[in-house]
Amino acid sequence: MRTLLTILMLAAVAIAPAAADEMTLDQVLAKHYEAIGGVDAWKALSSARISGKMIMGGGQMEAPFVIQFKRPGKARMEFTIQGMTGVQATDGETYWMNMPFMGQTGPEAMADDQAKQFKRQADLESDLIDWQDKGSTVELIGETEVEGTAVYELKLTREGGDETRLFLDAEYFVPIRMDGKADVQGNTKENETTVGDYKVVVGLIFAHSLESRPKGAPVAAQTTIIENVELGPDLADDLFAMPVVEPAAAPEAKE
Repeated sequence: MRTLLTILMLAAVAIAPAAADEMTLDQVLAKHYEAIGGVDAWKALSSARISGKMIMGGGQMEAPFVIQFKRPGKARMEFTIQGMTGVQATDGETYWMNMPFMGQTGPEAMADDQAKQFKRQADLESDLIDWQDKGSTVELIGETEVEGTAVYELKLTREGGDETRLFLDAEYFVPIRMDGKADVQGNTKENETTVGDYKVVVGLIFAHSLESRPKGAPVAAQTTIIENVELGPDLADDLFAMPVVEPAAAPEAKE
């Protein structure tokens, strides 16, 4: 569920189409910000809770999930597979997980690659908002087509070198597809995500259906269905903190 929150925030609203003339990067970004509800509105959002299900294995497996966010930089995701619940979370400093189906018996710190990926999910707004402050660069590659739809192609390069190609609908200025490339444990992973079922939630725009696959794969490896979005819930800070596990008591010596 890579960069899960960024994908959820991408959607389409009925704004006036732009002229067919060439646009600058700043103009394209301004249209994008307007389309997703406005930069100020996103930055005013202090917390969110999003729930739904992930469908994997060609539809053979479903995993309900809940992901919660709180500024600054806090996130917690829980998902259930075959009766076992996994957790990935951060309090903004420590990144940790508890994955019983991977043999874990308690919370453990994430590896660096896992923490890097999960850090992106702790963002409450699009990667394109305040991208300079996040250490990223953004380039306007130009106009092209995705499955017959005219799009503007942007290249987002994050600090560290990971890339995302965003294909913004040329009429509504929201991504209809995102292609990602990242180094994971020394290997380059590439994936494609298609976004759909756009809905307005209190003036902000969220996609409610996401299909992700390895680049070039014929079918989706995972489909994410968003069923509920709650903005501004009251979330305690300790929800995101890594639990302290007390060491097991030593057995008493036999007399």
